[in-house]
Amino acid sequence: MQHDKVLILDFGSQYTQLIARRVRELNIYSEIHPFNKIPKNVSEYKAVILSGSPMSVRSVEAFHPDLAEIRAKKPLLAVCYGAQYLAHFSGGEVAPSDTREYGRAHLSYVKEGETFFKNIQKGSQVWMSHSDTIKSLPENGELLASTEDVKNAAYKIKGEETYAIQFHPEVYHTTDGKQLLENFLIHIAKLNPDWTPDSFVEETVAKLQAQIRNDKVVLGLSGGVDSSVAAMLLHKAIGENLYCIFVNNGLLRKNEYTDVLEQYKGMGLNVKGVDASARFLDALAGISDPELKRKAIGRVFIEVFDDEAQQIQDVKWLAQGTIYPDIIESVSATGGPSVTIKSHHNVGGLPDFMKLKIAEPLKALFKDEVRRVGASMGMDKALLGRHPFPGPGLAIRILGDITPEKVRLLQEVDAVFINGLKNAGLYDKVWQAGAILLPVNSVGVMGDERTYEKCVALRAVESTDGMTADWVNLPYEFLQKTSNDIINKVKGVNRVVYDISSKPPATIEWE
Repeated sequence: MQHDKVLILDFGSQYTQLIARRVRELNIYSEIHPFNKIPKNVSEYKAVILSGSPMSVRSVEAFHPDLAEIRAKKPLLAVCYGAQYLAHFSGGEVAPSDTREYGRAHLSYVKEGETFFKNIQKGSQVWMSHSDTIKSLPENGELLASTEDVKNAAYKIKGEETYAIQFHPEVYHTTDGKQLLENFLIHIAKLNPDWTPDSFVEETVAKLQAQIRNDKVVLGLSGGVDSSVAAMLLHKAIGENLYCIFVNNGLLRKNEYTDVLEQYKGMGLNVKGVDASARFLDALAGISDPELKRKAIGRVFIEVFDDEAQQIQDVKWLAQGTIYPDIIESVSATGGPSVTIKSHHNVGGLPDFMKLKIAEPLKALFKDEVRRVGASMGMDKALLGRHPFPGPGLAIRILGDITPEKVRLLQEVDAVFINGLKNAGLYDKVWQAGAILLPVNSVGVMGDERTYEKCVALRAVESTDGMTADWVNLPYEFLQKTSNDIINKVKGVNRVVYDISSKPPATIEWE
């Protein structure tokens, strides 16, 4: 089935991936491409969106997209930098704003009768994030909306299906952002919203069958949502030719290895359990740097799979549950230089000695989309509702070097916390939760004795895709009980703290 597609041209904005998510929430397929690498088949896209950017259109380094095959030829929505670009290079004026225009604002004027603002009223909240401002509109520009501080908050080009907005419709704080995107894509561009989880399953299974044919595939199961959904898609496509390997890296949650292995067998998957915990812990001995931990775990992970693959005759593929946030946190979305926030052990390909091709059926999806795809295949709600768990496991929740005793201690703390959330009916209200073992001891008192033991931090966040996250305001009574349970039940811990940092500026994991 051929779906209508939206092309998102990325100018390096931190919000570009959120645009893709919002478009997909409308059941419309979207793709992100760098602004300077416009696909040659641009005619196949029914609409185009220009993202924001940290760059100024007034600078000599300003990004210049080639819009010859886009402008006035297909519906175009320019966001923030895109809106300033159209203005600055088409007869308008962009200048530094008197004050940095950042944060919440409200529409003080909305042009009546405009389809672009259908069901969006004056007073609607929007989110600004820019230091330049549009002083005058481009040639044939027509004002559509203003805020108290930003006169030219939205405009269109007469005679074209070209619309521009100074605010960000993709972020949560723009309350009618999804409605605005719907107005542009469905009511103006006339796209058909038929890209659904069911259609994704049907088309992905067909693609996997055509791609893999009768080859054998090995897949690493982690116990998490991503690898589980990837396994079910491949199971639907190739059946017993999928060989699943569930590795105990010694860094899983308490009892997770045995419990999850049985669950996978109950799903009908062809799965083998491999206890490689000693191998991973040996590789991590003496390593404290978080990036070196990740690289060591990634290396051993690949070595274990190479060993297992050698035992499967004629295996040709290695499948992974890589999803989009893994890729964009490891590689710049614009294809240019970027600062690595953290590397992901399942991103970046395989070493030359491992002669396997890679299948990544979920690499274009966000976490919430993965769950919807799993639900459409009838997968167990408890499995799909499991909190994300990092690939390196507890290694990046133990700050400093890794020892078997530290792993045991953190497993016990984590079990108290997670089971407590479930018993209190809070687990499903939290996107991700876990405990962190801090590399410090603190003085305490138990009975009449002085103690000098470990401190642990509890972390619980709410999010939709892991790109941004807020800490969860857990009830004081719950935190009080959990702290008391951990200190009483886990020998070696005498202090518990709760992390109230959001992402950004912090990350969800501490390492």
